[in-house]
Order: sequence, then structure tokens, then C-alpha cells
Amino acid sequence: MTNPNIHFTREEFENRQYRTRAYLDEQNLDGLLLFKIEDMYWLTGFDSDGFCIFHSMFVGVNGELTHLSRTADLANVAYSSICEDVRIAPDDAELRWSSCIKDMLVSHGMQGKRIGIQVDTMGLTPKLFLEIQAELEDCCELVVADNFIQKMRMVKSEQELAYHRKAGEILDIALGDALLAVQPGAYEGDIYGAFYNKLFSMGADLPAHIPPLGCGESALNVRYTSGRKYLVENDQLTLELGLAYRHYHAGSMCVALIGPEISELHLKMHAALVPALAAIQDLLRPGKTMGEVYDAYRMVVTDHGLGHTLQDACGYTMGATWPPTWMEQPMFYKGNPTVIETNMTFFNMLILNDFESGLIMCLGEQTIITDGQPEVITHVPREPIVVGA
Repeated sequence: MTNPNIHFTREEFENRQYRTRAYLDEQNLDGLLLFKIEDMYWLTGFDSDGFCIFHSMFVGVNGELTHLSRTADLANVAYSSICEDVRIAPDDAELRWSSCIKDMLVSHGMQGKRIGIQVDTMGLTPKLFLEIQAELEDCCELVVADNFIQKMRMVKSEQELAYHRKAGEILDIALGDALLAVQPGAYEGDIYGAFYNKLFSMGADLPAHIPPLGCGESALNVRYTSGRKYLVENDQLTLELGLAYRHYHAGSMCVALIGPEISELHLKMHAALVPALAAIQDLLRPGKTMGEVYDAYRMVVTDHGLGHTLQDACGYTMGATWPPTWMEQPMFYKGNPTVIETNMTFFNMLILNDFESGLIMCLGEQTIITDGQPEVITHVPREPIVVGA
């Protein structure tokens, strides 16, 4: 506990905690029950996937900071977190975790106080929320808190941006290795293998969700599906590849076309996405809204006569995330009023799905917002990727 393996300075963690407590004070909250692992990592360095079963953390407005953990996570807490107050929530048929939460709050003198609770997170099931709500009914006032820490996390520190850049550097190399494995007759598993081998050999982390990669009909699936296949003649292969460094993610997206025959529609779709991505990157400036960026994607694609292939979103926030997804809110969609700020980072993945023809085309890169032109940290070819023509 005295020398945890942390990826930020203690001063940076203390500043994050100070900002969190300041917000709690503004909202007249005496503390916050956290269940979102991304926020716990940001505040203390805690690194574990055990949140999917149970893990809670308490931040009090007067300096209280406590992990409430199952015994299976004690080693991870000691290894990664700067928080020194660790309580046990045992696996016990006669004891509910909600009662452990109540005991922890009482120990901090929170009876009769206003306590916020995170509910928009994979780390808190509806069942557990209802149990906590019932357990604390006569103890304190439980208030559903907004995602203010997630909003704070959108603007990255210099160290966070350095981890994003490192992830992007490794991803560009790993994508290159994956594309070298793309050829007629290639097995999807071998293409995955080339990507993952480079990822691991360069010290990156597994991405927070399984990167979609598929040919033929499954090329239209922009979510991972089981069952590897072989590339055939006149095929298409969608690669939405991503990885992380210190959990900070980078993503890219493209489609490889397998010859000898290349569809004219494929080329038309690609010709629409190149200027659409350029238009988006020209708009990624402080002061613009995420809705305005989506409008640029929609306008360019529609002007190319491909409006029927549009998706309802064209990207999202990237940061330090855990399974099941690397996606974070907010997303780029119609009317989103979120204002873009310097040092945010976004993955813009432009997808055109033509379900009638069964064809897909994608282009996706990640950027860091600066005071001027955005910094592109992942890169995909602007020319069509054609193999075996």
C-alpha cells in the first residue's frame, strides 16, 4: 500500500480528488458512492475487472476515501490504489453487500447526511441498487448523482494524452501487421493473431471490447461475432481495431477489398468517406458542438448520393475504459449540444452500410483536440485498400 504501481503522480490524483469534493460541496452532498471502475481508476489508480461482481468506493466531502472490496480484489487494491482505507465485503450467504455499504457509511458518520450514488455504470446492477436503497432508507438520504466525474475525465491531462499517443503509435504498427496478413484465402484468426502479437510485444493493453473483424456477410457486423472464416475472391474485410496503453484507448477503422473484382459501389462509398473524414477533422475545434460534427458527416455522404447508408452516430469519446466497451459518452449524433474542448480525444469512425447490396465501407481515426488543427494519433490509408486485384 505504501508504494502502489500507479501511472500518475500523487499530486495529480490529489487534484482530481479535490475537484470531486469541490463538486460534491457545490451539490450539497456529503459523499459519493462510486461503482464506475473508470472513475475509481482516475481518482486512485485502482486497477481491476472485479467491479463486474462487486466493488464500491466512497469519497467524502471532508476527505474520506474508502474501498469496499471482496477478498478476491485485495491484491489488486494493494498493487494499484493509493487509497489506504480498505474494508471487506465478504462473500457470505447471510450477509448482503448493501449492509456492508451501510456499515462503512456509518463508520464515517454519514447518518442523516446526503449521499450521492452512481447509477449509470456497469458496476451497479439494478438488484444491488434496490438493496442499497432499502438498506439506507433510515440511515441517510440517497441521491442519484450525475456523471460529473465522467465529464471531468473528458478533458485529459498531459500524462493521459501521452498514454493515448502511445496507444495510437502502437495501434498504427499493429494495424500495419494485420493488413500484411490480409490476402485471398487468409484466415481471419491469423489476421487477428498478427494484430494481437504486435499489441502484446509492444507492451499495450487488451482493448476493453473485442475488436470487430469480419469478412463476407459478417463484414457488416460492427460488433464482434463468433466464428472465424477464410477470405475468398471478391470479398470485403472490416477491421475496427483498437488497443490501450495504461487503459487509455486508441482506435482505427478501415475495410480491405479482396480482388480480382472490386465493386464500383465499394469505391464510391470510399470516395465519399475520404472527404467526410476530412470535413469532420476540420470541424474538431474548441467551441464546436458534437452535433455540428455529425452534421458534416451526414452532409458529405448525402451529397455523394449515399444517404441511405448513413449511421446515426459517427464517433465517441475515448479514454481509460474497462470491458465490455471502449466507447464512452458523449457520442457524435444529430443535435448533440456537447461543446468540444481542448485536450479532449475522440474516435471518429465513419461507417456506410448498404444492406441491399451487402457492402460496407469505413474510415476511422482518433484525434486529440488542440487550440488549432486536431492532432491525429491513429492513421488509416486514404486510398482504397485493395488486395489480390
